[in-house]
Amino acid sequence: MTGPETDNAKPYQVSRDEDGGMTFSVYGNMDVSNAAVLLKDLKAEVKNDSPSSLTVDLNAVEYLDDFGTLVLVELKRLMSAAGGKFHLVHPGPKIRNMLSLLNFDAMAEPVTFIKKRSPNLFVRIGDAALGQLSDLRYAVFFLGSVCLSLAHVCLHPGSLRREETISTMQRTGVDGLPIVALISFLMGLIMAFMSSVQLEQFGANIYVASLVSLAMTRELGPIMTAIIVAGRSGSAFAAEIGTMKISEEVDALFTMGFDPVRFLVVPKLVAALVMVPILTLFSDLFAILGGLIVGVSMLDLTAGAYVAQTLKTLTLFDVFWGVLKSGVFGIFITWVGCLRGFQVQGGAASVGQATTSAVVSSIFLIIVIDSVFSVILRYWG
Repeated sequence: MTGPETDNAKPYQVSRDEDGGMTFSVYGNMDVSNAAVLLKDLKAEVKNDSPSSLTVDLNAVEYLDDFGTLVLVELKRLMSAAGGKFHLVHPGPKIRNMLSLLNFDAMAEPVTFIKKRSPNLFVRIGDAALGQLSDLRYAVFFLGSVCLSLAHVCLHPGSLRREETISTMQRTGVDGLPIVALISFLMGLIMAFMSSVQLEQFGANIYVASLVSLAMTRELGPIMTAIIVAGRSGSAFAAEIGTMKISEEVDALFTMGFDPVRFLVVPKLVAALVMVPILTLFSDLFAILGGLIVGVSMLDLTAGAYVAQTLKTLTLFDVFWGVLKSGVFGIFITWVGCLRGFQVQGGAASVGQATTSAVVSSIFLIIVIDSVFSVILRYWG
């Protein structure tokens, strides 16, 4: 072994072995104050000599922090890349504890990435089926909680949050009336115009009033109103409760002794149960008004004749049937929106997903429930 090379300006000494190895004897501190310079100098020494092995003697090191440990890690990686050996010798108790705390051996090892295999078709189908079953189980549990909370409010009306209920009625009904009125008016215009093209050939212009009034009161009025409410209010319910869920406000309500379902869901349910049927009545009126404009302006009908034919065609049962369906739609829209809100986990992205899922699920349920009502009406009639 050759003698050490000493440089008073540097906090280390270099010794070279006859077999091509190199030893760094470091003294003083290895910390943030000198780690960059130390790493630069030691890497230059290794690259210039290309030793077969490198030994770092820590006997004279008084203090080592994470920056100093990074110097050792880089030296070990440099030797591993060159195919040489790396050794640490004579670390003191404090130095040994620091290296153990920072997990030096694992830090210096190369990172290996294992490609994750994509599950096959049957695994994905099974996973999706289990997820749907879990979702259904939670939905049934939540439906039971809503029913119990609603029964409690019916037995104890004073427990209903009246101010929140009235505020939700305003947001669901009053604020939603303009868009419901506009879309229903346009629907009446379109239906009257399209039907008049065919009925005019047979001189049956007066039956445009019958077609528009029956179609809107029985089917299109409740469905269009429910879809609009699902897009406006159902999504808002999911976003509101989902935001409260991720900000732990729902947990805070439970901790303070409030039932979150009774506190948050029941006012929305009562508001939707009252306002969606009222919106449906307005939808019917504006659709009939749209048909009236087409009948008067294009079919040479008088307003009196159009209104008389509408009243002759409609029965109280037709109006009641549409209002009943819209009330059921409102209940399910609120239930789905609040359900998706309570299912939120994670961050803001989960709130967006819950909002989208609330709207899609609500529209799907609206179509399914309307089909059930159609079957009931068919066999009832």
